[in-house]
Amino acid sequence: MTTGFFLDERCLWHSGGNYAFTAPVGGLVQPLAAGGLPEDPETKRRLVNLVRVTGLVEELAHQSAPAASDEELLRVHQTDFLKTFKEASDSGGGDIGLRAPFGQGGYELAALSAGLTREALFAVLDGQCTNAYALSRPPGHHCLPDWQNGFCLLANIAIAVEAALATKRAERVAVLDWDVHHGNGTEAVFYDRAEVLTVSLHQERNYPLDTGAFADRGVGAGEGANLNIPLPPGTGHNGYLAAMERLVLPTIRAFNPEVLIIACGFDAAAFDPLSRMMASAETFQAMTRQVMDLANEVCDGKLMMAHEGGYSEVYVPFCGHAVLQEMSGSAIEAPDPFAETLRIRQPSSRFDDYVGELLSEMKAAL
Repeated sequence: MTTGFFLDERCLWHSGGNYAFTAPVGGLVQPLAAGGLPEDPETKRRLVNLVRVTGLVEELAHQSAPAASDEELLRVHQTDFLKTFKEASDSGGGDIGLRAPFGQGGYELAALSAGLTREALFAVLDGQCTNAYALSRPPGHHCLPDWQNGFCLLANIAIAVEAALATKRAERVAVLDWDVHHGNGTEAVFYDRAEVLTVSLHQERNYPLDTGAFADRGVGAGEGANLNIPLPPGTGHNGYLAAMERLVLPTIRAFNPEVLIIACGFDAAAFDPLSRMMASAETFQAMTRQVMDLANEVCDGKLMMAHEGGYSEVYVPFCGHAVLQEMSGSAIEAPDPFAETLRIRQPSSRFDDYVGELLSEMKAAL
């Protein structure tokens, strides 16, 4: 088994400017000691550091990739949008969307992030890797064809999928987004398309506030090819695995894709500042095993993950390491120092029963 690990130090140099949490500094908003947005480079850098210190990186095929080309970007994004983005990037940066600021050279860094995602997908589809993980930054799943949103500057996964379709590497693709926030950007790109299934497992009414409803199933040719599973705040390990078993996996299995892509956010973890869920590193490792088993069943093991959110500098590295360990079949562990605490803090059986009832209602409505 060969697991590709696509990363580039330059992606960690992306900067969103002078923010305190998600508010611009100024007026009554005092700068933070650490400074900046929650989407900062340290969660990703500390993940890389951890896989290096444990030695796991030596069992991965780690490499960089060329940036996404103009042709690849234009398959997803509008010409005027890219022109405005490039001009702002060349002029020192800005914020042309909502909560998606960038600095000088942000355009090139975003294109590089999209390139890492595309190359990871191509490596899997071309048989160079059994599976692959793209440590893409800035993230992409909130970005619309004509509008940046929620830290996302370009639609990384959508760009990679369109490149795979255009080069005839695949004809049917499934995208599962388990970032705690709704994958509205990826959904929007493929909402009326039959060849791409989009599934989003997220905390209800977190971000964006007005998207992610279960009733949104796609339109036209894409009707039925979109599934949103909004989970209540507090959902933990058992609730996530139940949602996977009862809704996510059967939906993807029925679609029968040629490759499975995961929008891999770690912000459903219990310590994340931008969510109120109770997942753990064990949860992400278990979900990874679930999707690997499904990929082995339906698409010859073809599985690719692209990094999205996750804002706990301490905890994201343990979640990411657990996923990469599972993907590579390695015996090298990074024991979660919070594992026992999070097991004790998991929701009660009554709450799990409540989540189970919600899932049953959703399944019956499909």
